[in-house]
Amino acid sequence: MIDENNDVSEEALSADIKKLKEKHDMLDKEISQLIAEGYRVIELEKHISLLHEYNDIKDVSQMLLGKLAVTRGVTTKELYPDFDLNLND
Repeated sequence: MIDENNDVSEEALSADIKKLKEKHDMLDKEISQLIAEGYRVIELEKHISLLHEYNDIKDVSQMLLGKLAVTRGVTTKELYPDFDLNLND
C-alpha cells in the first residue's frame, strides 16, 4: 500500500518479497526438473537467449507491418498473405 507520501508500506513490501521468493522457488524446481530430463543449464540459457532475439525480431516485424498497413490503408491482417505469413504465428 502507498500512503500520502508515496511510501510503500512494510506489509506490501513483505507480500512482494514473499511472492518473489515463491516464484524463485518455483523456477528452481522447474530448472531441477529440466536438468533431471537431461537438459544442461548452458543449453537452456542459449535457448532463452534465442527466444528473446526471436521475440525482438518479431516485435520489429509487427511494427513495420503496422506502418506499411497504415501507408497502404489496409489492416495488418490483410498484409499477411502478401508476405506468406500465417495469422496464427
